[in-house]
Amino acid sequence: MGQHPQYDIAVAGGGPAGLAFVRSLAGTGLRIAVVDGQHWDALERPAFDGREIALTHRSMSLLKRMGVWDCIDPEDVSDLRAARVMDGGDPYALSFVADEAGRLGVLIPNHRIREALFHLVGAQQGVDFVPGRRIVRARVARSGHAPFRGRLELDDGTEIAARLLVAADSRFSSVRNQLGVGADINRLGRSMILCRVRHDHVHDHVATEWFDYGQTLALLPLNGMERDARTSSAVLTLPTRQAEELAALPDAEFERELDRRMKGRLGTVRLAGSRHLYPLAVTWSRRFAGEGFALIGDAAVGMNPVTAHGFNLGLKGQDRLAGLIRQAAALGRGIGAYALLAGYEAGHRRDALPLYLGTNIVARLFTDEGPAARIARRVALRAAQSMTPFRHAVRAMLTDPG
Repeated sequence: MGQHPQYDIAVAGGGPAGLAFVRSLAGTGLRIAVVDGQHWDALERPAFDGREIALTHRSMSLLKRMGVWDCIDPEDVSDLRAARVMDGGDPYALSFVADEAGRLGVLIPNHRIREALFHLVGAQQGVDFVPGRRIVRARVARSGHAPFRGRLELDDGTEIAARLLVAADSRFSSVRNQLGVGADINRLGRSMILCRVRHDHVHDHVATEWFDYGQTLALLPLNGMERDARTSSAVLTLPTRQAEELAALPDAEFERELDRRMKGRLGTVRLAGSRHLYPLAVTWSRRFAGEGFALIGDAAVGMNPVTAHGFNLGLKGQDRLAGLIRQAAALGRGIGAYALLAGYEAGHRRDALPLYLGTNIVARLFTDEGPAARIARRVALRAAQSMTPFRHAVRAMLTDPG
């Protein structure tokens, strides 16, 4: 690569959102650069990171359209047939069951989705990867009529010019900051421990989210090595210091502590893989686009994982942006003009804001340990179970958020 290459689009971030966006532009003839700080081997063969992605029916359709679905081993696809929400020691559960299609959605390991996307994008005509490079400066020239006004300066001295810059580099996006876009960032003071476990009882492909006192525990049903419904992904959320101490325990002690916290819901549990710790933060960018740039994925909205919709929202957002760009490119119009990008910004804000606000309200309600909040939770769960419009709305959100 030369020192001043020019592209139609430069994407900062080779994660799922960035790669899905590039894949959605296949066949447009656009020249695209993907810049990521990870080296080639880590991008090509991403390591298991503990995250199991709950995909809605809409997200499954998008992945099928992009060809991603055909690149994923069916053994890695776990059906989600029902979900239930529980509070504290109350045996009552708010339940959602699958429709006639037989499942609410599916669970797929995050690293398998990334691997499939990278395989496809790596073979896509017109795409160049720039791995192992850090972006030291991102900017868009505010005046003039030159088509390549976007610039990414890399740590090796390379400067990439582009008609459009797309930030897809996490909820703590450095490119977003360098472009002068503010963001509301709330570090929650809590962290998640993720690990796969084997257990005595079958899970029947039912996901359980249990808001207990001082912790939140989710059990996500996986196929397991023998597809015997006795493997789950355990997601334990605790105050950060407690989470760090628990994650550092030897395996046997960790299993005993996890067993105690699960209170025998699926029988005795045993670790079935590595443990992963993630501090929690939610972010909301004050702009999703501007002249010559756009933000997608977590760089636009970093969701609380309590409703498991971050990936689905990011996938929907990139599809909206890619669709507008495809139309503009086909008509020979400028792909970096804010007149175009404003349509993406307005549409994605309309999709994201109710989910973002609603998720934050649910998270606050179910992590508040005060007596009033405990009473409110139990009342809310029972009321929600009997309110048919509410239940239909939540099931629609679980399967296809709009």
